[in-house]
Amino acid sequence: MAQKCVHKGCGKKFDDPEEACVYHPGPPVFHEGQKGWSCCKPRFLTFDEFLSIPPCTTGKHSTVDDTPAPEPKPAPPEDLAPPPKPIAVSNGTTETYPAPRLPQAPQQAAQAAPPPAPESESDDPSVPIPANKTCRRRGCNAVSSASTGSSSRDAEECTHHPGQAIFHEGSKGWTCCKRRVLEFDEFMNIEGCKRKKRHMFVGSAKDAGKEEALATVRHDFYQTPTTVIASLFLKKINKEKAKIEFSSPTEIKLDLPTTENKRYSTTIPLSGQIDTEKSTFKVMGTKLELTLVKLDGAGWPTLRSDEQRTSEIMQIGPAGRA
Repeated sequence: MAQKCVHKGCGKKFDDPEEACVYHPGPPVFHEGQKGWSCCKPRFLTFDEFLSIPPCTTGKHSTVDDTPAPEPKPAPPEDLAPPPKPIAVSNGTTETYPAPRLPQAPQQAAQAAPPPAPESESDDPSVPIPANKTCRRRGCNAVSSASTGSSSRDAEECTHHPGQAIFHEGSKGWTCCKRRVLEFDEFMNIEGCKRKKRHMFVGSAKDAGKEEALATVRHDFYQTPTTVIASLFLKKINKEKAKIEFSSPTEIKLDLPTTENKRYSTTIPLSGQIDTEKSTFKVMGTKLELTLVKLDGAGWPTLRSDEQRTSEIMQIGPAGRA
């Protein structure tokens, strides 16, 4: 009989206990709006991006949850009132009066929950549904079969959350319903609060086929006497299909498709000359990082030569003495 793996990020049904399991061995981490796993580095702001973080460890399936518990948070220090001070009076004696109470900061009103996101569209009948596709509505987790697209789907019922995930002071829940829990596993098992006929596995034809071309992405850089380290911020770059070419000492050609049906293609004219053989790149979860080795060691006022230069003076190395 098939059993379900309880490892975080896996959740597959298995018959062979020796089958490879790709999962997150550490507990989830939620800190100052960022979400991720303690066992790997990617951090995201939205819950959907958090769920898309690829598992970082390969092992074997298990029916026993061996995820270590998160470390307890230290209790914040309490504000203590200063000790009473002796006060001299007119007859030469001293008397002690209790110190005044510290003013209490007014309790901030709880921030209003963000409005629920608009409900997703339904599947386009003209788009084929592949097998083992998970429903895209939050909290549903239904998986398509090989016959999903060929048979009638009127009997399907999708139980999901139309709202957004919310994490506040340790409690976890959804903006569309009232239930709040403390543990992440309990949160993932909160039953959907809305029912709709038919799951959404592929979305509309626009979502399934049309690719969005990006005109620009945010970038930043810093430099040392020998290198320029530049970051181009684009999420979920497809590592297998991405093309980064150091075509000449003064330009870089980029073709960056993403797994979200977006593409950023451009040629970057550089402010200085680079060594094309020694320069390298690294594709990360939220950005492309370029390490550009300078040919002449000169400072770059901007990353791109077509950017407007500022009036700032850039210094490389220790300052000289007057």
